Amino acid sequence: MTTTRTAPSTDPGVRRWTLGVFAIFFVCGITVASWMARLPRVRDLLGATTLQMGLLIGGLSIGSIAGLLLSSHVIAALGARRTMATGGTVMLLGMLVAGLGTLVPAYWLILLGLIVFGVGMSSSDVAMNLSGAANERRAGRTIMPLFHAFFSFGTMAGAGIGALMERIHLPVAWHLGLIVLVGFGALVWALPRILDERGTLDATEGAEPEQGWRERLSVWKQPTTLLIGLIVLGMAFAEGSAGDWLALAMVDERGTTNATGAVVFGIFVTAMTVGRIAGVKVLDRFGRVPVLRVSALMGVIGLSMVIFIDSVPVAIVGTMLWGLGASLGFPVGMSAAADDPRQAAARVSAVATIGYLAFLVGPPGIGLLGEHVGLLGALVLVLVLIAVAAVVAPAARERTALDAAPDPTDSPVMPVQRP
Repeated sequence: MTTTRTAPSTDPGVRRWTLGVFAIFFVCGITVASWMARLPRVRDLLGATTLQMGLLIGGLSIGSIAGLLLSSHVIAALGARRTMATGGTVMLLGMLVAGLGTLVPAYWLILLGLIVFGVGMSSSDVAMNLSGAANERRAGRTIMPLFHAFFSFGTMAGAGIGALMERIHLPVAWHLGLIVLVGFGALVWALPRILDERGTLDATEGAEPEQGWRERLSVWKQPTTLLIGLIVLGMAFAEGSAGDWLALAMVDERGTTNATGAVVFGIFVTAMTVGRIAGVKVLDRFGRVPVLRVSALMGVIGLSMVIFIDSVPVAIVGTMLWGLGASLGFPVGMSAAADDPRQAAARVSAVATIGYLAFLVGPPGIGLLGEHVGLLGALVLVLVLIAVAAVVAPAARERTALDAAPDPTDSPVMPVQRP
């Protein structure tokens, strides 16, 4: 399999850059998981229904979509590093506001904080994936699943800390305030280590960053971009539905305690982390398409066990398979979207926007269905979307030397003839 990746780099600056991006992924993971792990407690504080909780979680998604739609333009103006600095700050301030909202408790203040949090998190998400893809090209080896593994390390830490905070009855506001302090400290450490991705493009590829907004928007006309987005959409549903609803489903429909629900969510994110670490070698050996299809099969089997078998031990095993199956969809989609460095920022932004539709439509959609068929029954929708991702997996195949040339079907602003 011939790809456009360069020879492995031994530059210490690239290694420091890698560590900096690892830290940004970790911060995003621990922050969002800290919130998710305390969802049952927030629901209890508000006395909210399942639908109301879905709408509350949807506020985070609305902010995320807004941040994603603006992200490629912000990155074009500021670069990925400064976008991560700005977005990370906004994300942490939003989480602080949401935490303060639990003191009253005030539904609308929490919602406002989550919207702000979503704007910052999603803009940071695109920027860190873009910087990670540029770092991966410079390093000359597969790294993207490891970046996402550090996001999973963050979610593991967030879920574990959340379970502990629940057990010792620490108020949600104090818990989230501590996480915000950790997050700011990590940003201060990481950002100076991250290089400008615009200086990493290989001149032999004829790669130039896009300058105009029309060129950035043109990626939405590319069939390959849209199909990669569909892969990420299905796998993001598989990942996000667990984050939004797994703990609540275990509490409400399997009769576990709040703390046990947080532990089951922690098992899910741990399985995702294992899948992402193992995915580096698996992807190098077997390629993206076979790995995506096997991952989707594991996700379907695991989620089916959780939904259809009324047993907490079986649900735990199913959660492990569900997490392994969902682990590689997002990082593979981001790598595939960034394969062409000429349009990497715009394509990563577009694919991430499509994927984040799972977080926009999913929470209220599953919450609405859950009012009628139960949360676990509503997750059947996720099974269908994982299957669709498996069908369109060939869109994420690795770029070959021939693919490095502009394609008239994928570059409407730069038409050329292919042999």
